Amino acid sequence: MAANCEPFVKAYLEELVAILPKLDARALAKAVDWISEAETLGHTVFTCGNGGSAAIATQMVVDMVKGASMASGRRFKALALTDSAVTITAYANDVSYDSIFVEPLKVHGEPGDVLIAISGSGNSANVLRAVDYANAAGIKTIGLTTSTGGRLRAIAQLPLLVPSDHMGRLEDSFFIVTHIICYSLMRKSD
Repeated sequence: MAANCEPFVKAYLEELVAILPKLDARALAKAVDWISEAETLGHTVFTCGNGGSAAIATQMVVDMVKGASMASGRRFKALALTDSAVTITAYANDVSYDSIFVEPLKVHGEPGDVLIAISGSGNSANVLRAVDYANAAGIKTIGLTTSTGGRLRAIAQLPLLVPSDHMGRLEDSFFIVTHIICYSLMRKSD
């Protein structure tokens, strides 16, 4: 018979719920404004991340391209730099794993675009290279990461910080943050 995991489940939920009021609503609203402005001006939103953060980056693009575009009547151009296994593996094999996001961003990115970089540690080299390039190329950068460390926090023009070091609760919170942003974009303009 399995051990009683109810205390663990309750503690996990309590710790997750305690994080949410600590999220910066002003920074989240600014992210919505940047993405909305990019759509208005015909710019593209790019996302990137590794592992679970890659899944979140992909889901955010779905929520913008399909969800926000259909619900609001606007057309959000968004691309997840995580979505082409062929491109990723070609760069990883032929150049370096650190180049998998920055090189496609150099091809597709333009000044006025937005890059949303997601990293639980805040120290993923391939994510940081993309942010460094974007900052230099006139692409606005949003960093979704932990509030307790990592270089992403320091270099993103708009850091969206989650006060946790637990990867599960970080990723749970990252999904919530991206849903707040995307569901805000789904609202019809007044």
